[in-house]
Amino acid sequence: MFVPMQKYILLMACPDQPGIVARVTAVFYEAGANILALEQHVEEQKLFFMRIEAEAENLPMEKLEALARQLGGEITLRPKGERRRVAILVSQDGACARELLAKQLTGELAMETVLIISNNSDQRELAEANGVQFEYVPTERVIGGAHEDRMRQLLDAAKVDLVVLARYMKILSPEFVEHFAGRMINIHHGFLPAFKGAQPYRQAWERGVKIIGATAHFVTAGLDEGPIIAQDVTRVTHQHSVAAMVATGRDIERRVLAEAVKAYLDDRILQTGVRTIVFRQTD
Repeated sequence: MFVPMQKYILLMACPDQPGIVARVTAVFYEAGANILALEQHVEEQKLFFMRIEAEAENLPMEKLEALARQLGGEITLRPKGERRRVAILVSQDGACARELLAKQLTGELAMETVLIISNNSDQRELAEANGVQFEYVPTERVIGGAHEDRMRQLLDAAKVDLVVLARYMKILSPEFVEHFAGRMINIHHGFLPAFKGAQPYRQAWERGVKIIGATAHFVTAGLDEGPIIAQDVTRVTHQHSVAAMVATGRDIERRVLAEAVKAYLDDRILQTGVRTIVFRQTD
């Protein structure tokens, strides 16, 4: 009788030492698995990182976890393409949120957006048009406070795997960030820290910049200092008006955030301190 094969993604991090690949792949071989892709990286001769994509009837997770402990590291194993539950936080500019929802619809992002939270009631239309639960949570002047408590309740109740700050223009408290550590991604324009504050594109235009960009990163307590996942830039000239720079920057932000979210959903990211290892896309 034909038994369908399931594809799996394994991520592993441990101190570098001889024989890691051989020992891990031996477990796959014994389980009758077919390895489709394997990528590894050694960081300064100290830390070893690996991603394996394989197909098998099943894999011995307990045996793999025991091996990871022997090697002094950590391991995760997930079915490939398993849809994650995602929440989007957005303020006035819904361009990035619309991009994520569009790529979800086409199947480019293996996710299910289960919740959109905004401090701008105008985003209700976006949520309803995509059949997503919408919650309007006005923010307060203070960092933290009742609005964060409400958002945390909503996110926990929705059992989200990932929180995406798609141009959510409110600083979050360290306590809120810690609660979602390692599963919250933000996008910001590439001018930081040179152009902080209001109207960054106008500031950039006034300085006559020649390159603009965007950065997607994990959120940490340090404002816009989390581990970087994806970045991109494009050239501009003196002929770009402020409006043209805003439009160009918005396009980069959409692309970079979608790229970072896809890397997360594809299990291609491993964190090491304030750095990330982002493995190549395999399909």
